[in-house]
This record gives sequence, C-alpha cells and structure tokens, in this order.
Amino acid sequence: MAKLTIKQLEALTASDDGKTLREDGGIVGRVRVGVRGVTVQFRYEFKLDGTKCDRRIGTWPKNSLAQIRAEREELRASVSQGVDPTAARKASKIKAQAAVAAIIAEAEREAAENKTVADLFNEWVRDGVSRQDGNAELQRSFKKDVLPLIGQKPLRKLTEQDLLSVLRSVKTRGLNRTVVILRNNIGQMLRWAEKRKPWRNLMIDGNPSGLVNVQTLLDHDYQEERDRLLSPDEIRELRDIFSRLERDYKALPAGQKYSGIRPVNPRVQCALWICLSTLCRIGELLKAQWRNVDLDKGTWFIPAEATKGHKGKRQDHHVFLSSFALAQFKCLKKETGQTPFCFPSRDENNHVDTKTVSKLIGDRQCRFKKRSKPLVGRHHDDSLVLSKGTRAEWTPHDLRRTGATMMQELGVSLDIIDRCQNHLLGGSKVRRHYLHHDYAKEKTEAWRLLGERIETILAPICSS
Repeated sequence: MAKLTIKQLEALTASDDGKTLREDGGIVGRVRVGVRGVTVQFRYEFKLDGTKCDRRIGTWPKNSLAQIRAEREELRASVSQGVDPTAARKASKIKAQAAVAAIIAEAEREAAENKTVADLFNEWVRDGVSRQDGNAELQRSFKKDVLPLIGQKPLRKLTEQDLLSVLRSVKTRGLNRTVVILRNNIGQMLRWAEKRKPWRNLMIDGNPSGLVNVQTLLDHDYQEERDRLLSPDEIRELRDIFSRLERDYKALPAGQKYSGIRPVNPRVQCALWICLSTLCRIGELLKAQWRNVDLDKGTWFIPAEATKGHKGKRQDHHVFLSSFALAQFKCLKKETGQTPFCFPSRDENNHVDTKTVSKLIGDRQCRFKKRSKPLVGRHHDDSLVLSKGTRAEWTPHDLRRTGATMMQELGVSLDIIDRCQNHLLGGSKVRRHYLHHDYAKEKTEAWRLLGERIETILAPICSS
C-alpha cells in the first residue's frame, strides 16, 4: 500500500463518507463528513500477544499526516517491546508526575533547609509566645536590633558569633539591660524552635544561644538583679527637688521658660509617691481607672488583666490605701478625675504608655545613660539625680523595693509583704484550694504602718 498524501486527503468529497483509507505500517483512516466538512479519523492497527488491537492516533486535518505518523511510531515502539501502548502511556504519565513531584519535594526541602531567622521569628510570634502587650515590644525590639542584622540568615547557618554581633551592636549604645533582655528573648525563641519541626532539624549543631556568655558584654559594674533602695535622706531630697524645680521655673522670666528645666509634672509626682506607699508596679498604676478607685472607702482594685503575671498566671489585687497614699490619689483626682483613666493619654480614652514615667525619670538622670546626644522631644538633664550620683541611678521600681524594705523594717511578716506586692505565692495546691483568707486586715495594717513611716520622713505632698 502506497503512502497517503495530502493531495489525496484534500481531494475527498462528501461522496467519500465512510470510505476506508490504508497505509503501510497499520495506519487506517475512516472518512467522515459532517458540519465541519470532510475529516479522516486515523487509527493504528496492530497485534499484541496474538490479539488484534487498535488505538486512535489523530484526526486530519486537525492533525497533520506527519503528526499522525509520529504518533503511530511511538505506539509501534511500545508494541515491538510487547507492551500495551495504553499502559506505556499511563506509565509514562505516572513517571512524569513522579518527576514533577520529586522536583516540588526537592524545592520544598531546599526551602525548608533555607528557612531564615526571620521566618522563625514570624512563626514564633504568631504561635509560640504571648506577651501582655500582644507581643508589640517583642516585635519592635527584633525589628530594630535583630532582623536587620541576621533576619535573612538561614537558621541552619546561625552561629554564636552572629548572636554576639547582634548583642554587641546594642551594647555600643550603652544599653546593658537591653542586651540582657534581647539575649533572653532570642534564647526563648531558639529553645521553642528546638522542640518543633522543621526548626529542630535545622539546628543540627545545637542551640547557639547556649554558647553566648552575656556577662562578657556587660559593664563590670552592671548588676542584673537591682538592689537599689532610696534612703530616708534621698526620699526627702526627692521631695525637695520637686519643690525646688517648681519654684525655680516659676521664677524664670517669661522669655526664658522655654529653655529652662521644667518641674516634674504633678501626675508623675503622685505616681512616684503612690508606688512608694502601695508597693505597686508602675505599669499597673499607669493603667489604673477611676472606677476602680474608691476614695471614700480608701481602696484601689487592680483587676488581674492589668497586673504582671508569672508564667501566664495573674490575680486580682486589692490595695487598702493609707492616709498618705489616699492623699496622693486625691491630688491626682484633681488633675485627671474628669477622665476614665487615672493617667490618661492625650486622647483621654486610654492610659499613657506604661513606660512613660520610667523614661521621664531616666531622662532626668542623663549622666547614667551614655547618650551621645539628647533624644528628640525628651528631657536631658540631671535634675532627678539623688545623692549627687554616688549611689547610681534610681527607677520607679526601686520605690516598690524601698517600700517593701520599709515594711520589713517595721516588723511586717514576709508573707504579708508578698501579698501587698501581689506576688503569686507557691505552696500546696490543696492548701491554695481550701484556704481562702484574704488577709485584708493584715495588709491594711501593713500599708498603714508604711504610710505613717513615710509621713515621718517627709510632710504630706498634698492635703485633701
């Protein structure tokens, strides 16, 4: 049988409908006439294991004769090996799919192997850590000091030296405490990764944070656990500084007030005296709402969500105000009593940032900050340095420690002091379950003694 030609196919007419065309090599065509005109459906006829078979190999003119013959050759190659062409095609498709799957798997493996410190941080912040501020400070810290340096570093290549470079960059700014906090946060993130896939597989050489000795980076005189207390003389000095700043500023000519040292805001003064006389944390105080302060009964309620927890645990706290502490709240009431919050922000619908007072006190002890230049919009003086700086910087939290120590000196038992500080107490779960005495009487007495002790050191800051 001669080979079919294009001319033969083009010469077909409607009268050839149903006609069979053949070509050597098992090509068989059947002429069809329809709405699309004349077409020829081709099949490849062959025998496999003694059985006559056929497979479609294309339709002319959609497929050219060259394409139809190439399709036939592909099928004939399978038949010559005793393989069913359909099965061969299926196997080829499976093989191709397997190849694609292998390529994808390899790409995913490489992507997993090259997951970066930034990838880990994003997953850890989303699923592995929950701070009271919604992780806002954690994200700010890492975006400022960690991710710009090592964020794009593959985790599998992270080394001790990489972490040291991050911590050293912070230390150059003189921020010992920030170095410690950052080291702890990085360590927490990497310990979380050690226990989970795919991260643990990337840390085949171990957790590099365990090799970092942060003490080698800190100043020799830096103490991680602060023990600063304010002496009675320093408490009096602080009162006198407040008065002197107000007096000196008021005496300045109008044209010099802008450049003069401003007095400490009365709200901040109240906050400091309340911290000293109630042992509260400054952050808890700055979140306080007037609806939780009863000036008639002399009580202040701190709901659990506003307290600092330990390992995710928090508890409500009831403060029974001494006459001294009550006087400070009454002074504050004159300042902010028209707002929901005791220490409102500018829009008065929220409280100020919980670090506001700590920053202000630190800014007025600039000799301890090692800053190359003043921060924009911040104080930059030594107006709140006590004891001429011989006893180092002091912070609002030191007032809490000072008040607790005063209580101890007054003979208050340690467990009552812990309760006045709202510490989460340990002990038997059975004991905690059955013993529910609230120690209100004992705490009231402890705060009363502390208030009286402060009043003997200095005169009341404000009368009701």
